[in-house]
Amino acid sequence: MRKFLPILKKSELFAGMADEEILTALNCINAKSITAFKDEYIMRAGDKTENMGLILSGSALIVQEDLWGHRNIMTIITPGGFFAEPFAILPDAVLNISVVASEDCELLLLNLRKMLTVCPSACQHHNKLIQNLVAVLSGKILLFNDKITHMSKRSTGDKIMSYLSAESVRQGSLEFDIPFNRQQLADYLCVDRAAMSVEISKLQKAGILETQRNHFKLFTE
Repeated sequence: MRKFLPILKKSELFAGMADEEILTALNCINAKSITAFKDEYIMRAGDKTENMGLILSGSALIVQEDLWGHRNIMTIITPGGFFAEPFAILPDAVLNISVVASEDCELLLLNLRKMLTVCPSACQHHNKLIQNLVAVLSGKILLFNDKITHMSKRSTGDKIMSYLSAESVRQGSLEFDIPFNRQQLADYLCVDRAAMSVEISKLQKAGILETQRNHFKLFTE
């Protein structure tokens, strides 16, 4: 686990913890490292889990799929990011999302039941983990609130601009990269890819943005 410390120290879950505290905590919550390959399912809708996941390298998509194969991308998880926290906390909760590797990735599975059980030695790192977990869950709520905001817009163009505006603010620049390719962005916004491409072309012609692949530059005047 020691080789993962540079990523773990940047993670909200281990904020304020020294190297040895992190390693002790990982052992305390039965952390297990696994590898997933591109397009491999890490977790599937309908499953139950006691583990939350932490991406160490690569990335994974949180998706909802219906019986006919229609995919709604909820978000993308990059190194240091988490998934399945609420389902791991609630006993007998059934996943209504799937987690799919969008590229080869390494990840940790962390047993939340162990984390939420008071340590017999009442160790300080255990208490810190629980405090940090609250921050992680709060951040996830804000993340999905953003998605609801974008999807609530009436038109495809408005959804695109809502998302790009939020990304610009989040990254503190009018020029930025997004974590999605075009199909993934369409799935995230729940719009048709062809219709989305038409709207992006219109926005470029109107001088509102410039784009190449996943790189965007916005103009406010």
